Amino acid sequence: MRPRVFCGIAAAIALFATACGSGGGGSSAGGDGTGGAGQSAASGFPVRVADCQGKETTVQQAPKRIVTSNAAALEMLLQLGAGDRVIGTGFPPGKGSLPAALAEQGARVPVLGAKVIAKEKLLGSGADLYVDTFGSMPMMGGAGAVPSEQEFAAAGIQHVMLLSTACAGTPKAAPAPRTDLSQVEEDIRRLGAVTGTAARAEELVTGMERQIAEVRTATAAVPADQRPSYFLFDFDAGTKQPISVCGRQVANAVITLAGARNVFADCDADFKPASWEDVVAKNPDWIQLAVRNRGTEEENRKAFEDAEAFLRGFPATQGLKAVQEGRFLRIGSEVTTIAGVRNADTVRQIAATVYPALVEKGR
Repeated sequence: MRPRVFCGIAAAIALFATACGSGGGGSSAGGDGTGGAGQSAASGFPVRVADCQGKETTVQQAPKRIVTSNAAALEMLLQLGAGDRVIGTGFPPGKGSLPAALAEQGARVPVLGAKVIAKEKLLGSGADLYVDTFGSMPMMGGAGAVPSEQEFAAAGIQHVMLLSTACAGTPKAAPAPRTDLSQVEEDIRRLGAVTGTAARAEELVTGMERQIAEVRTATAAVPADQRPSYFLFDFDAGTKQPISVCGRQVANAVITLAGARNVFADCDADFKPASWEDVVAKNPDWIQLAVRNRGTEEENRKAFEDAEAFLRGFPATQGLKAVQEGRFLRIGSEVTTIAGVRNADTVRQIAATVYPALVEKGR
C-alpha cells in the first residue's frame, strides 16, 4: 500500500485496521511454526505463534494488558470477549464502524495514537502483549515506526501479528489471488489461543464457515465464466486515480466467495494505483460503492450517493455497463477490506445482490 491510499481503503484499515477454512473446513490452531498456535492439553499454554517470516513467539500465559495497533485487531479481541484486557489502541475505530453490540466497549479503549502509536508510548504503555496489524508494511513506516523485537522484549511486551493483513504485501505472503478467508479465520483462532478464548474463537470461525458454505452451495451451479465481474470503487481514496483491490487483499477472497470476479484479481499485490482507463477496459458488471462508515445512517447514505453521482457524471465512467444499468452495491469499506468476523456477512450481502434468485439476504 502506498501513502496515497491512506485516505482510502488503507485508511479504512487504519480505522479498523487473505487461503482452506472458508467453506472448506478450517484447520485448527496448531504449533507448526507457520502461524498457527500450539496449545498444551492442560491449560492451553504455552502458545506458539509465528510472524510473517516464520519466527516464533511463545506466549506462556494469557495476557492481562493488551495494546492493539488498530481497530481491526481491537474488534477481533472484542468479538472474542477479551476486550476488557485491551488498555490502548492506535488508529481507533471511527464512529459507527464497530458493530453496535461492541461500540460502547470499543469506545472506552484509550487511544494511544490517532495513527501509528509512537514507539516510546507503546514501549511505556505497560502492555504485556501488542497485537500488530501492520508488521513491516511500507505504508506504516516499516521498522522505523515500530520497536525492534529486542525493544519489545526489554519492555516485557510480546509481539503478535495478524498474518492476514501484516503479511499480505510481503514476499512471504501466499501467492495471489486469495480466494478464501482461511488466514482471517486462523488469525481469529490465533488470538483465541493467545488470550485463552479458543472456544469462543472456534464459535466465531464456525459461524463464518457455515454462512460462506451456504453461499457457495447456492451459487455452485454458476459456471466460472458466467460469474459477474466486480469492481470495488474506493471513493474515499479520491477520484483522480482509482485504487485497485488486488489479489492478495482480503476483499478479493470476499468477492470470490460471493460468486463474483474481482476485475483486478490478477494484480499481485494487496492494493495498487490503477487508472480510469484500466477500469473502463474491465467494464465491470457490478460496482461496489465502498465508503468508510461516517457514523450515522444519514451521513452514510450521503456518502454512497456522492460516490454513485461521481460515477454517473464522470465522462470516463458514464458508459460503463454497471453505471448504465445502475448495478451498484452500497457496502462499506471496513467490512470488505478489513480482516474480521464480518467478512462472512459481506460475502452473503454481495451474493444476495448479484444472485437475488439464489441467495437470501440476512444470515
